[in-house]
Amino acid sequence: MRHLLLLATLLAGPAFLGQGPAFLGQGPANAQGIDMSQGGPVDITATNGIEWRQAEQVVVARGDARAVRDGTTIEAARLIARYRSRGGEQPPARPAARPASGGETPMGGSSEIWRMEAEGDVRIFTPTDTARGDRAVYDMDQAVLVLTGRVISYATPQQTITSRDSLEYWTERRMAVARGSALVVTQDNRRIAADTLVAYMLEDPPAGATPAAVARPGAEGTAGPPPGQGRIDRVELFGNVEIRTEFEVIRGDRAVYSAATGLARVLGNVRITRGENLVAGREAIVNMNTGVSRILSQPGQRVQGIITPQQGPADGAPSRGPSTPPGSTPSGATR
Repeated sequence: MRHLLLLATLLAGPAFLGQGPAFLGQGPANAQGIDMSQGGPVDITATNGIEWRQAEQVVVARGDARAVRDGTTIEAARLIARYRSRGGEQPPARPAARPASGGETPMGGSSEIWRMEAEGDVRIFTPTDTARGDRAVYDMDQAVLVLTGRVISYATPQQTITSRDSLEYWTERRMAVARGSALVVTQDNRRIAADTLVAYMLEDPPAGATPAAVARPGAEGTAGPPPGQGRIDRVELFGNVEIRTEFEVIRGDRAVYSAATGLARVLGNVRITRGENLVAGREAIVNMNTGVSRILSQPGQRVQGIITPQQGPADGAPSRGPSTPPGSTPSGATR
């Protein structure tokens, strides 16, 4: 296996490297979310060799290639690391977020890696998060990962985000943007889909803090996940929105979902379907904790709906159709 350690200061060396250092920096720090922008060494290994193109300022690793930096690992068929001289023609890098001891930056020296590219069965992971795609680009300056390919996903212990066209993860903003048949599936199997969705995740709790579990509104008596640790705060959805609960499917043009309250506000051509029943309006409020949906009409207009009565068997026996959820009271019934 070929091995190369990319460090902060570029050393003189041959055009093709089998083993040996090329850049110098501080050791990797623990990380949870995917983040390769904080500096430190990049440890690259590959089975088919590592090529150093000094004139192009590129290092290429082929064959089961792997790059590890600061708690984040990239695996792919081919990896490309692009570096530059500090103060060169490339746009300047953003200021280092964590200065090393003695006032030095994590990427001290005359060169820095500004872009990582991965191709072929890409897998990027930390101890908690995993991203997959056919191709990935991580821009160190913007601290953004862009995934493309046939199967694209970003998974945390709390939810999985998938898309058809592309998926971006903005490290510092803790924001994921999924485009094309975008879908969020939460740990408790809530499904939220749209043409495009933007998911904002909560910040990790401070080091050493032990946050208490919090109960979700509408689900009193049950404990929700602790705040932070990659949990979604809210999701904004655009185009062909579809939200699925245990009994209903809610569709609309756009929506906002809050994980803290379990409420989704759906706007534009809203349709709520439960079995063969359909209700339509301009806006709906969906409580995904309680399963209760409320549809609103425009001023001066009425909500429209089609309600299909339950049809019992021919012998007159009571029906067991899905129109009345378990545990609910049918219209007109008393308890």
